Amino acid sequence: MNIGEVAERTSLPTKTIRYYEDIGLVRPLRSDNGYRAFRESDLHKLAFLGRARALGFSIEDCRTLLALYEDETRESAQVRAVAQEHLSAIDAKIAQLQSMRSTLAHLVHCCAGDKRPDCPILEDLAQLPE
Repeated sequence: MNIGEVAERTSLPTKTIRYYEDIGLVRPLRSDNGYRAFRESDLHKLAFLGRARALGFSIEDCRTLLALYEDETRESAQVRAVAQEHLSAIDAKIAQLQSMRSTLAHLVHCCAGDKRPDCPILEDLAQLPE
């Protein structure tokens, strides 16, 4: 398969596929004229990477997960540990976003939004860190 076919079947942009090749996540064969020749196994790896990235895994996590996917002697505990670490990071980010939202909602509520110049939003933003 050529890169266009692989891009269509995996829903990944060709630029992303080239990047994954550049960083060694996939290694398609090369024909005599230098064109990439993707195998079915490359297609599955790229689909795997696309799904992992859609779930927010980092490139390094993807590298680890792909190595585990290809390792028939892996232990599922290893895979779970990578996923659990990522899940914990997502939970921390959600908590941070909820805190930001709560603070901003409070500031918006406190602002009259009228023609007066005083504004609690600007006052809060201008505070020095403690």
